[in-house]
Amino acid sequence: MQKPVDTRNSINEVRNIRISIASPEKIRDWSFGEVTKPETINYRTFKPEKDGLFCARIFGPINDYECLCGKYKRPKYKGIRCDKCGVEVTLSKVRRERMGHIELAAPVSHIWFLKALPSRIASLLDMTLRSVEKVLYFEQYIVTNPGDTPLEERQLLTETELRQAYEEYGRGAFEAGMGAEAVAELLKQIDVEELSVQLRYDMKTVTSKQKRVKTAKRLKIADAFRKSGNKPEHMILTMLPVIPPEYRPLVPLDGGRFATSDLNDLYRRVINRNLRLKKLQELRAPEVIMRNEKRMLQEAVDALFDNGRRGKVVKGTNDRPLKSLADTLKGKKGRFRLNLLGKRVDYSGRTVIVVGPDLKLNQCGLPKKMALELFKPFIFNELEKRGFASSIKVAKEMVELERAEVWDVLEDVITGHPVMLNRAPTLHRLGIQAFYPILVEGKAIKLHPLVCSAFNADFDGDQMAVHVPLAPTAQLEAIVLMLSTNNLLSPASGRPVAVPSQDMVLGCYYLTKLRPDRKGEGKVFTDFDEVMAAYEANYLDIHALITVRYTGKLIDLAGTKDLQSFETAEVVEVKNYRLKTTVGRIIFNSILKGDLPFVNGLFKKKGLANLVYYAYKHVGKEQTIELLDGIKKMGFLYACKGGISFGMDDIIVPEAKQAILEQAPKDVMAVERQYQAGEIEASERYNKVVAIWSDVTEEVASVMLDELEQANEKGEFMN
Repeated sequence: MQKPVDTRNSINEVRNIRISIASPEKIRDWSFGEVTKPETINYRTFKPEKDGLFCARIFGPINDYECLCGKYKRPKYKGIRCDKCGVEVTLSKVRRERMGHIELAAPVSHIWFLKALPSRIASLLDMTLRSVEKVLYFEQYIVTNPGDTPLEERQLLTETELRQAYEEYGRGAFEAGMGAEAVAELLKQIDVEELSVQLRYDMKTVTSKQKRVKTAKRLKIADAFRKSGNKPEHMILTMLPVIPPEYRPLVPLDGGRFATSDLNDLYRRVINRNLRLKKLQELRAPEVIMRNEKRMLQEAVDALFDNGRRGKVVKGTNDRPLKSLADTLKGKKGRFRLNLLGKRVDYSGRTVIVVGPDLKLNQCGLPKKMALELFKPFIFNELEKRGFASSIKVAKEMVELERAEVWDVLEDVITGHPVMLNRAPTLHRLGIQAFYPILVEGKAIKLHPLVCSAFNADFDGDQMAVHVPLAPTAQLEAIVLMLSTNNLLSPASGRPVAVPSQDMVLGCYYLTKLRPDRKGEGKVFTDFDEVMAAYEANYLDIHALITVRYTGKLIDLAGTKDLQSFETAEVVEVKNYRLKTTVGRIIFNSILKGDLPFVNGLFKKKGLANLVYYAYKHVGKEQTIELLDGIKKMGFLYACKGGISFGMDDIIVPEAKQAILEQAPKDVMAVERQYQAGEIEASERYNKVVAIWSDVTEEVASVMLDELEQANEKGEFMN
């Protein structure tokens, strides 16, 4: 059957797709010819076998505008069908579009409508799935027309029961069958309009909850058939579509061997069994042999549609399960999730991330080798523009040889060209942000520590993807909308998402900590410069409480509710105020520039987050970015200088612990004696013993916390 292939319609013009059951007429309408042979290609000529799975007459020519025998070889013969080989002279891409078909010698059921729960076939017939399977796989007979006999329609009969019924009522008194033919006959008898009305009535009258659920399922399926116009008997196949050969390719390998798609093996099994069944029908073989062959054909079609869904999995030569049509669609590696929902992106890469403490907030470290690959087109263009290369080919060779000029050009190319970093899973818009790349050695991307919370990233082996925006408009969007410095606030709460954490908080805490009895405590200074001179001359300890004259804005966190809150803190304008503070706090406040007040207090994580938010609201984005980089730098520096670590001397063991632990076994022994004397039951003994040890744990924890608090008040920690 000839059909012109309309290639003008672009996929972009398709508004929607409707999926429905294909009737035998529709399958024949799609088809360009019947596939009657299981062969693929001739092993000597490597040309497709006629009427085989790769037949050029059915599916189209292998080469553009060239028939199989070579009689016609030019576009001027377009549309002519060769009278010798029967191949139409057209583009070879029609092998991606043209379908074939297989005329089945016996009807078979479609496994998706049988096994998918709820079973569409079983639901429409009001039978159990197991009962339908017994009929389809030739285990039992089913009554299709009871006639005037007491037998019921859709009643299952064994071989013996059928023979007895024939003896009792006569062969022509009723009709019974097995296999897909019998099921198709029953499906043909169903009037979906009538069934839909009946089921709606049943929904109103049925009282049993279980029956209502079952009726609702049947009604849903019946309504679907009624609205779509599909016929129930089309769930039984009499004709099998053969997908275009380009979607089940045969790829030549070295040494004259071929790699083939699993679908070809599955189609071959169907064709072989179909041909064998046709031969047996011609020979009028005994019913038992025919029945077995029909069952095998049914199993072959099942394996083609959904291998392993029912019965044993069909395996290939290397003992690997063959990939069926359903397997190519479903799951993580199926067509939808792998190819339609997930795309591979050009100009992108992926590697491990490491911390980049020296980076600015809007920068990331990009490995040189990675940048060279990602920015290739820009490098080629620049090499040509500067006269280093006469053509793209020469530029390509220069890049492959990694000539010195290439690295200079790369430095210039990446300047001002943002890249986007993405960490999976991208749970909110801050999961992908733009940065200006800085070339680094090694193979890992360097990430600014303050953007880790937005990405939910850490440096224990996390990987991130990098994407290069190509068009000027894309670069502009990345800079304006996605640059990390333009995404300081969380879109969920409006509070800063770029807040110091981990070592940065530890360093700032160490720096702003006040400790009693330190060198230089109680000394008075005229200004901050004098304080810093004394500290650098080693006359002062960084944590010592001192007094210094201060003029300007001041926030004293000691007067706030939780010592970390800027919302409730009062900004006071002071002149020659005798400020009680520490050297560390003066050093910390050196990063609070512009209109930001002097903040006198101990900084913890919450306090630093509040400081960032306060700065954003009062002095704007640019100064906040400077503040964040300042906090990062100072936090890391003083976390390093502080050298805070745990030693054995830091582990405080409460003196009362030993006495508490010695008392517990005595209490347990007392409970044991009560149990031995029969005063308490086993369950009561168990509960009392558990309670004793629970009390011990709580008591030791309480004593330990008291001692830690006392030690903290004294300022007893090392360094």
